[in-house]
Amino acid sequence: MNFQFYLEKLIHSEEFQKFKKENPTAFLCSGFFSIDKKPSEKQDNQQHLDFFVPELNKMFSFKLDQNPIEVMPVENFGFAENNKIEKIPDNTDFNFEELEKIIENKMQQENIKKKIEKILWSLQTHNKKEILIGTIFISNLGMIKVSYNLQNKKLIDFQKKSFFDFIKIMKKDKK
Repeated sequence: MNFQFYLEKLIHSEEFQKFKKENPTAFLCSGFFSIDKKPSEKQDNQQHLDFFVPELNKMFSFKLDQNPIEVMPVENFGFAENNKIEKIPDNTDFNFEELEKIIENKMQQENIKKKIEKILWSLQTHNKKEILIGTIFISNLGMIKVSYNLQNKKLIDFQKKSFFDFIKIMKKDKK
């Protein structure tokens, strides 16, 4: 599945058409995607696309895995006075399966033999560059944090973590 599929699904929805009519200056500013890879009866796949309305200084999130598509205001989105919300270009595209293969290849290179159970992707812009920030949950309470630059199609960060790394951090904070 690719990103443009979800964007087009949203753009052609009745809910978005109404929203865009009421907020013509709204623009795509972020996205969130949850991909459940663990075989089970109930998979928890989610897709959210977020739009910012400059005049209202508000963000709205469209939940695409609902029928009809659900729109919700985002209350606390971390907007600071000195940070500008950046637009994600309409022609942004990437393929989730290709990204998963890139992660799997890097896992092989790093000699990580665990299975991917869940992938969380956050689409963001920073300094006019579209970045995907990923959290990949792997078997045995492992986790991989990645960043992927969409312009040059490069993995720019890859860090393996374990659940126990977070326990150590929490213990240090309590001292």
